[in-house]
Amino acid sequence: MKELMVVAIGGNSIIKDNASQSIEHQAQAVKAVAESVLEMLASDYDIVLTHGNGPQVGLDLRRAEIAHEREGLPLTPLANCVADTRGRHRLPDPAGAQQPPRRRVASKRRSRSSPGVEVDKNDPGFTHPTKPIGAFFSEAQRDELQLAHPDWHFVEDSGRGYRRVVASPQPLRIVEADAIKALTQKGFVVIGAGGGGIPVVRSEQGDYQSVDAVIDKDLSTALLAREIRADVLVITTGVEKVCVNFGKPNQQALDTVNVAQMTRYMDEGHFPAGSMLPKIVASLEFLRHGGRRVIITSPDCLPAALRGETGTHIINEGR
Repeated sequence: MKELMVVAIGGNSIIKDNASQSIEHQAQAVKAVAESVLEMLASDYDIVLTHGNGPQVGLDLRRAEIAHEREGLPLTPLANCVADTRGRHRLPDPAGAQQPPRRRVASKRRSRSSPGVEVDKNDPGFTHPTKPIGAFFSEAQRDELQLAHPDWHFVEDSGRGYRRVVASPQPLRIVEADAIKALTQKGFVVIGAGGGGIPVVRSEQGDYQSVDAVIDKDLSTALLAREIRADVLVITTGVEKVCVNFGKPNQQALDTVNVAQMTRYMDEGHFPAGSMLPKIVASLEFLRHGGRRVIITSPDCLPAALRGETGTHIINEGR
């Protein structure tokens, strides 16, 4: 029986900066990421793919707001923008003619899932926005936007400028996890929980209603991996390996560490809250709930990381 792997592709892999926001740039970035994905599809794993959408959903929301402000068009809610981004980036045909015969994986069938992700309507994330979305702004641009929109919130993002932040509640349950699991057992490669999934809350009548928020994709991915009992979780980021003492003379890249070691590094404050910390938290949650291994690396290093040649590997010594 094949092992089950869940792979998270970051939204920043598709839009790296303000110069790469066009549809053409995004399509080129998707194609580059897809090369690594196609190699994974030929590996001996059942695979579920997820992806981020922070840059994309922010652009969609701002586009909708400008259309509303200037033309009076109906305002598209943030929840709908999250859902819209799910259909934008498509995985190329695994049996594509551009692939050499040895890499064709024609037996792999694809399915896209847009699962609801249950959150708590009283989650503090709704009143304390933390999720950066959209473009980067200079300080002057931020001040101008803040003056026009006093209810907006901004944060400085890793020295690259200011970004708008929106509500980001904790994911509690992947509503369609059973369906995703069933599809993988039938041989499908499932693309699910894109952009962290569509946030929903349960009403008093017991049905689900969407809410305006963007769930952290790494937390949703780790939750999905736990609920479908995946063996391996892969999280891509902008660096080849996780580092401690990042940016300091004694910076050290991590190769293979266990849960206790990574927990200690996290408690010592080595991982910034806005970038690496959510990935580490998600990784440890997955491993503490029975996962076997986590790999963190950059998209272009994925094939080599799967072979154990690079990347940071966090292992659960109890499995």
